[in-house]
Amino acid sequence: MKDANRSLKGRVVSRAVLPGTYDPFTNGHLDLLLRGLVIFDEVIIAVAPSTRKKPLFTLRERLGLINGATRGIERTRVETFSGLLIDYARSSGAGAIIRGLRAVSDFEYEFQMALMNRSLDARVETVFLMPSAEYTFLTASMIKEVASFGGCVRGLVPENVERALKKKYKTMNCK
Repeated sequence: MKDANRSLKGRVVSRAVLPGTYDPFTNGHLDLLLRGLVIFDEVIIAVAPSTRKKPLFTLRERLGLINGATRGIERTRVETFSGLLIDYARSSGAGAIIRGLRAVSDFEYEFQMALMNRSLDARVETVFLMPSAEYTFLTASMIKEVASFGGCVRGLVPENVERALKKKYKTMNCK
């Protein structure tokens, strides 16, 4: 343990990765980005292609929606990655991975992933952030389900994402 502490002593992390599939990008994601920017000089929103899920939006559409939602937020960039997240973090010069924890149920999976990433490269830390209370229930899957049945998701996603959802789901109705 002494050797591990010595190797971390005085280390400053200025760049972090905020990974996800972002199908779609929500106000909860935006909240985590803004919280990350309080801690780090730069946050890279790293968009995964979503190999296990069947995405509503194409990778190109997701990139466009995130770029639109984050326009004007300095020290942020949006990129895609494939393969291991730890490899992407290392290649992008990030010293940290930001993961959001909405509830205790998220913790076990995220904890296991953080330990796996640490075993692959101990120089990249995982930082867990909690979203604002108003977004703790929010998931991209829930947004898609509500929108698919015509429900209004205003205030839960950025305006450009709401418009894109309305185009995908013609039944979505906000008054």
